[in-house]
Parts: sequence; structure tokens; C-alpha cells
Amino acid sequence: MPPEKKEARSAGRGTRVRTPAFVKNLRGVKDWKEAQTWLEWRGIEDIECITPDQAGVARGKMMPSKKFTSNTSLALPSAVFMTTITGGYPENGNGFAYPEDDGDLKLVPDLSTLSAVPWESDPTAHVICDLVHQDGRNVEFTPRNVLRRVLAAYDRRGLKPVVAPEIEFYLVRKNPDPDYPLTPPVGRSGRPIGGGQGYSIAGVNEFDELIDDIYHFSEGQGLEIDTLIHEEGAGQLEINLRHGDPVELADQVFIFKRTIREAALKHETYATFMAKPIQGQPGSAMHIHQSIVDKKTGRNIFTSEDGGESDAFLHFIGGMQQHMPNALVMMAPYVNSYRRLTQAASAPVNTKWGYDNRTTAFRIPRSDPAARRVENRVPSSDANPYLALAGSLACGLIGIINGTKPDQPVGTSANEDEIDLPRGLLEAVERFEGDTSLRDILGDAFVSTYAAIKKAEFETFMEVISPWEREFLLLNV
Repeated sequence: MPPEKKEARSAGRGTRVRTPAFVKNLRGVKDWKEAQTWLEWRGIEDIECITPDQAGVARGKMMPSKKFTSNTSLALPSAVFMTTITGGYPENGNGFAYPEDDGDLKLVPDLSTLSAVPWESDPTAHVICDLVHQDGRNVEFTPRNVLRRVLAAYDRRGLKPVVAPEIEFYLVRKNPDPDYPLTPPVGRSGRPIGGGQGYSIAGVNEFDELIDDIYHFSEGQGLEIDTLIHEEGAGQLEINLRHGDPVELADQVFIFKRTIREAALKHETYATFMAKPIQGQPGSAMHIHQSIVDKKTGRNIFTSEDGGESDAFLHFIGGMQQHMPNALVMMAPYVNSYRRLTQAASAPVNTKWGYDNRTTAFRIPRSDPAARRVENRVPSSDANPYLALAGSLACGLIGIINGTKPDQPVGTSANEDEIDLPRGLLEAVERFEGDTSLRDILGDAFVSTYAAIKKAEFETFMEVISPWEREFLLLNV
């Protein structure tokens, strides 16, 4: 990277030209002119133009930086955003159909997301792109656009959501053979990491060098980590992000997942965001803190003028209670996700709410009235952050629109009660397709596409014979 005080002398006069302040921004520029200067100042050679698919996997193209700034038209086939996690494609039906021509969708770089890629050996940058049709219309079924559609529904009512995600993940030993179970990594002590290390500083210190790289890689991209802790699982960590705009925070989670994986690989370790990677260990969640602001006044609408709870606050909770079971497939998108949602575990199995009660689905953290918020504890860390935020905010908005009243808050343990969330992927998809209120906010194109993908993923899972079946059925039935 060029020195901080990079300067140039104008020809013939010997006067110094001051470096524009924006080139020192770690993340984002205003326009293409600034982008060109930003890239040249850093000596960037390659650009990754990326966008999240339905699974939250980065798809896109890489190109030389000079080509990137020369009005090059970028495109990807539409089928890329109808692909299952296994690389297959769903069948037509139930409102889903492939475009007959499988035409291209245009990638439109969002220059506010431009940043360096600090783990690459050659000077590289990446930028998150939106997707539009050839005529400029937004592509309704792509994740970033789905979240924007939900935010537009809030905007029409003069409202703006504010969110703060918390992402849990595991560090595990490298495991090239998927037939073998995952195992905890060996820390600096030379011993495999054990469980029960919640909030242990010694547990974090086991991975000091790896965590340092996570921080360095994050700082190099202008990403802000609020806190990092060791969770209850063996080698399980959690990163909390600062609150802000939902699209910006979804972008950060999207990039953080790449960053954490790359930092782990540098240290010969895997980082996994599977919801339940290790049998007998806690699952990994992506808790979402949510509040809603009046755009005119800047006031948190969850709090009334006297500092008490507002009707909008209670209606938001009511909407979450009523519609979260139907949106669950956006929070728990894979067969493995439902292994996390079990009774007497550190994950909700209900739609109850309570004050500072971590056994409920919707927890109200202790806070000042101005910071009153609802924490959604249902999503798992394998969820696409754009879709988890879109689904969660959509449920709350439906409650506000319909004036949905919540149940009474719960002050006792609730995660051993009967389960009132879908118990598996197919049930969750069926409920998702049948919720007309969610469909109205999320859009027909997304609902039909996403449901078709999830059904296809379930069918590929059913082709695999598990160790449980071989152990208990092979010689007994």
C-alpha cells in the first residue's frame, strides 16, 4: 500500500498535489471516478465482483482493475441464482419455472462496498454487486433485492429498521473426508479444545494468532467488530457487530464469513457456520437485534413518549410470534439446521417472548428506553444474512400493519416446552409457501424460487444413507 502521505508534484511548477482524502477510505467510494483513483493509489491489480446467491455463497467474476473501470458490462446467467447448495437445480412447478432462454442478469457494482482483499498475495479488491434485468428492473428473487424490498415496505410507512447481528461459528480440524465426524481443533496449548468454555478468555487465547488475523483482515476492509467471545461449544466463537442499516450489516456478515474462513485456512483450520457441526455440542446461531426508527423524528418507535413500551413494540412481537414459524426456512435453511432446534438445548423451540430470557425465541434485552429492541434468537448461522434479516423484519412489519397482539411474556424456562416451530425442512417449506402475508412482502418470484430450491436440497439429502441407519437398521429390521 502506498505511504500515508503520498504526494505528487505537478509538472513544471514543483507544487505539491494533496492526496484526496477518499483514497484512504478502507471501504467504499462515491462514484467511478473516485473508484479509479482509489484503485490506482493502492496499486490494485484484480477486482472480485461478487454477489450472494440463495445460500449466501459469493458468486461473480474476477477481472483486471483497468477493465473494471472501463465501463465493462458484467453479467451472470440467471440460473446461478436458482442453484441448490449441492450445485443442482430444482424441478419446475408450484409457481417456479426456469426462464426459457436462461438469459443473463446484469451485475451492477455497489461502489460503497469496494474494499481491499487483505488475504490475497497480489493486490486485490472486491465489490458487492446488485442484480438487474437487461432493461434495468431489479431481479426480485436475489437475496440483496429481497431485503431491499422489505426495507421499501418499511420506507413507505416512514420507518427504518436498525439491526445488529451476532454470528456464532466453530473452528474445527481440517477434515478432507466428509465421512468422518468433525473434531475440535488443537489450540496453542497443544491439546484439543474442550466444551464448556463460555466467555472464557483462556479459550479465546488458545487461538490468539488466528483471531489476530481475523481482526487484521477485518480492519483492512473497514469492517467493525464490536466484541468477540468464546461460546459454550468446543472451539465455538461469536462475533458481535455494531448496529446499523440492514443492507450494510448483511453485507458485513456476508464478507465476515469469507474473512473468517480465510483466516482459519491460513492456520490450517476450518471455520464452519453449520448450524450443528459436532454431535453433542451446542448449535451455532445468528441472533438478530432489531429496532425501528421513525424517519422524520429519528425516534425509536418501540418506545412511547413517556419511556414505556409502545403499541408498535408489542405488535412487532405479535407479528414475529405469528409468522416466524412460516418464515423459519429463511432462518433455518438446511436439514442440519433443525438439529440445532431441539428441546433443552441453547436454542429456541417456541415462539415465546420474555424480558432478558434466553430460553425464548424473542428476547427483550435490558436497555434504556431509547435502545429498546427485540432479539430474534431463532436464526442459525448457516442462514443467508440477507434472507434472515428480510424474513425477520417482514414478520415484525406484518404485526405492526395488522396490530397483532402478542402472548404474555414468559419469565421461566421455555425451551423444554412443546415445540411449536416446524420440525423439519419440508414442513417449513410448506408453511412458507402458504403464508400469503409473507408472500406479499417478499414477492412471488422469491417465494417460489426459494421453496423449489429447498425441496430439491431435501431430495438430495434423502439419497444419503446415514451412520444411524447402518447402526440400528442393518441387522435389526
